[in-house]
Amino acid sequence: MNLTILFGGSSHEHEISIVSAITLKKVLKKSTLQFIFVDAQRDFYLIDPAKMTSKHFSSGEYKKSKKLTLKKGGFHTEGMLGSKPVTTDAVLNLIHGRDGEDGKIAGMLDFYHVPFIGPRLEAAALSYSKLATKFLAASLGVETLPYEVLRRDDARKITLPYPVIIKPVHLGSSIGVSIVREPSELDYALDVAFEFDAEVLIEPFIEGIDEYNQAGAYTGEWELSIIEAPHKEEFLDFDKKYMDFSRDAQVLAAEIDDALADAIRETFKRIYSPLFEGSLIRCDFFVKDGTVYLNEINPIPGSMANYLFEDFEGTIERLSRQLPVESNIVIDYQYIHSIQSAKGKA
Repeated sequence: MNLTILFGGSSHEHEISIVSAITLKKVLKKSTLQFIFVDAQRDFYLIDPAKMTSKHFSSGEYKKSKKLTLKKGGFHTEGMLGSKPVTTDAVLNLIHGRDGEDGKIAGMLDFYHVPFIGPRLEAAALSYSKLATKFLAASLGVETLPYEVLRRDDARKITLPYPVIIKPVHLGSSIGVSIVREPSELDYALDVAFEFDAEVLIEPFIEGIDEYNQAGAYTGEWELSIIEAPHKEEFLDFDKKYMDFSRDAQVLAAEIDDALADAIRETFKRIYSPLFEGSLIRCDFFVKDGTVYLNEINPIPGSMANYLFEDFEGTIERLSRQLPVESNIVIDYQYIHSIQSAKGKA
């Protein structure tokens, strides 16, 4: 498989994306890999795989790499002898947060007829917003925790009982997230969250609730990962998730009974299909009193959740052969010709 990893982006999760790309270089051992970096100015660079180190990007050395343009069919380098395509079987969208998960990259790649692994525009838009994710879950009959939304100019009053968890609506990686245990802590937590977003989601913080992660893709058949019970902490903050995204060794499956495992898998499938076809996603679930609740959809999970799969590389290769293709619309100007004919014009 000739795979191009697209990473970086203009996002608070820019550095997470770099870590994910470096991790996939270690994980995808059988594939021919190319790396395209999107910097904070949204310029594209073709990165030598031998230079895939965090320092190469933090130092600005990447700017010495070949700059790319995007044309119909894919990325191109430009030189004295003209334009040369960057040949690939598929592009893997590994841009976390804004640009990658909000639909910009999906729309751009579709527009230029570039085959890619990742959420399509509609899926990206719905899963990028934690609020829209609630609406999606409700439409699918999937349970979520109760919630409130506050906007930057709203009165800082909530009706949910404490403790609560405060989350920016449009961010991942636990950036700007706080647990608030009493009213005196609310203002500070909202100040932190509003540094990153104009909207925040407020949910009950439930001590000791069971949490499970399920990843998967549809490649002509369902390829579901193991179900993971993530390390129990109040929540994984940005620093812990930064390290978490560099994982490249498979983790152990959660010790749960078959009925709960089936319930989690069936809920995952209901969320995934057909909206997320062409993607490998991870869903994070809560389980309380036997009921499965959707916590979040990760449309581009850190390091693509490789550590949850027995055959991650095989799954990616099979997914690259099962990507959605836009239908071709034939424009024949029949309507305009009929009007011109009716008016007696050539």
